[in-house]
Amino acid sequence: MESVVGWAEMPVAEWFDPGAAMQDPYPQFERLRELGPVAYVPAVDRVFLTRHEVISDAERRPEIFSSQSESNLTMVRALGSRPMLRKDDPGHAEERAAINPTLRPKAVKGLWSPRFAQNVERWIDHLLEIGPQEADLNRDFAAPVASQNLIDLLGFPQDVSVDAMARWSTSYIAGIGNLLDDPEIWRRCEESQTEVDALLDDLLPQLRRTPNGSITSHLLDVGLPEESVRANVHLTISGGMNEPQHMITNLVWALSNHPDQRTAVLSGDVAWGDAFEETARWQSPIGMIPREVVRDAEFHGFHLSSGTNVGLLLASANRDGVVFVDPDRFDVRRTARGHLAFGSGVHMCAGRWAAKAAIADHSLPMLYSRIPGLDLDLSREIVWNGWVFRGITSLPVTW
Repeated sequence: MESVVGWAEMPVAEWFDPGAAMQDPYPQFERLRELGPVAYVPAVDRVFLTRHEVISDAERRPEIFSSQSESNLTMVRALGSRPMLRKDDPGHAEERAAINPTLRPKAVKGLWSPRFAQNVERWIDHLLEIGPQEADLNRDFAAPVASQNLIDLLGFPQDVSVDAMARWSTSYIAGIGNLLDDPEIWRRCEESQTEVDALLDDLLPQLRRTPNGSITSHLLDVGLPEESVRANVHLTISGGMNEPQHMITNLVWALSNHPDQRTAVLSGDVAWGDAFEETARWQSPIGMIPREVVRDAEFHGFHLSSGTNVGLLLASANRDGVVFVDPDRFDVRRTARGHLAFGSGVHMCAGRWAAKAAIADHSLPMLYSRIPGLDLDLSREIVWNGWVFRGITSLPVTW
C-alpha cells in the first residue's frame, strides 16, 4: 500500500440526490464510479465505496470496516435490537451458524422446495383469478409467494396472513434505509416490532417444547439469548421477503423487455439459474450496505478516520465495467459469477440458496409454464422504488 504522503484528497459528490436515486440510481452510480473508488456524499453524510474491487476488499477487512456500528444504527432501530448483520465475528459467526443448516442447498431441496412449489401453485391460481386486465405481478403473485415462503421458513403459524408479513417486511426495509430519519417510517417499524414480538411470545415456548426445522427453531436450539433470537427473526422478515419478491418481478420485467433472451430461457438454451444471477447483477435488490470505520486507515489512496460511516454500493459494483463487459446490458448468456448482489465474505446473504431455489427452480418456471403468454401490460404504470433497497412495487401484467 502507498504511504500517506501525496495521497489525493477524497472527492466529494455534492450532486448526489437521494430523491432521484429512488427512481433510478444507476446514472448517479456511474458518475460515482467515474469520480473515484471512494467518495464523500454530503446528502447522506457517508463515504461511498463505488467500485467492485474496493468493495470486495472492504468486505475482507472487518478490522477496518466493521458491521458493529455504534453510530449507523438504522437497522438496529428498525428491528428493535442488534441482529447478526450488525455484528462482527465471533458474535456474528455464532448466530449465523445457528441458521446455516436449514438454509444450505440440501436442506432447501429436501425440506423447503416442496413447500415453495405448493405456494407457487396457490398464487398462480390467484393471479389467474384476478385476470389479465387487472393483474399486478407484485401484488398478486410475487409478494404473497415470498411472504408465504417466509412464513414457512420462520415456522410461523399458518394463520399469519401474507398481508401481515408483507407489511412487517416493508416497514423494516423502509426503516433500515431511513437515512433521512422520517418519523412516520419509525412509527411503522415500532408497530411491526410490537406485532411480531407478540407472535413470538406464543411461538417461542412452543418451539422450545417441540423443535422443528424452521429458522426460528434453529436459533433457539443453539441456546442464543432470546433477544438475539428475536432480533434475527426481525432481520429475516426484512430481507427474507424483500429480496425474493423483487427478484421475481425484476426477472419478469427484464425478460419481457428482452424477448430474445426470454425465448432462450424458456426454450432451455439458458438455465433459469443463470438468468437469476444476471438479473441479480443487473438490477440488484440490495443497493447499499453500511459499515463503520473502526480505526484510522489508509485505503486505496485515501485516509479514512475512525468513526466514518461508509456505504458499500453493491449495485454500483455490479455495473463496474472493469469486472463485467458492457455492464449496463442485460445478458443472460454472460457469466455473472462474481457479482455482489448478495454481499460477499462472512456476511454474504444466508438465504441466497433458498431464494434462488424458490425463484429459479419454482416461481418463474411454473409461472411461465402455466401462463405462457405472460407479458407486461404497458397501458398501466410500472413503479420502481428505492436505492438502498430497490425493486418494482407495481408490475401490471397481462396474457
